[in-house]
Amino acid sequence: MSASSGHQADGVRALAEPLAADAGLVIENVTVTPAGKRRVLRVTVDLPETELGGVPMDSVATVSQTISEALDASAVMGGMPYVLEVSSPGADRPLTERRHWLRARKRLVRTLPAAGATAQTGRLSDVTDAGIVLDEERTVPWAEITGGRIELEFGHPDDFAGLEEADDDDEDEN
Repeated sequence: MSASSGHQADGVRALAEPLAADAGLVIENVTVTPAGKRRVLRVTVDLPETELGGVPMDSVATVSQTISEALDASAVMGGMPYVLEVSSPGADRPLTERRHWLRARKRLVRTLPAAGATAQTGRLSDVTDAGIVLDEERTVPWAEITGGRIELEFGHPDDFAGLEEADDDDEDEN
């Protein structure tokens, strides 16, 4: 990414963050990539780390429209044409930061181990200063983790009914 692209990405981030917050989202990433005579501006939005579940597509559409309008009214992207793409991270995104792990609570995850450690798989119960807690009993220290992945689970919706009820119980407590 060129210095100009970096400055543009920073400008877009500054413009987009309050708009995303108004839609109940956070900006995960902003990239500007040259593509011939234009640029591709990719903005990735996510739910705040305190939220569980997927990003509602209507929220993505709303924030995409408001970011587009704000960019049209600003000089952040300069005079060169660009294409705006707003999306949310997929379930296969790597878990590389604490906030990613927080968003993955109650999901089945697999750790990417640090040198000398062993990969761990389990249901992510909690994220603490000490590390992640799998299956409500095993703490995997941060020093043993270089990242992780959500393990996709396929099954009948009834197989996951208990998880949804647990989500509802957690919301009632807040």
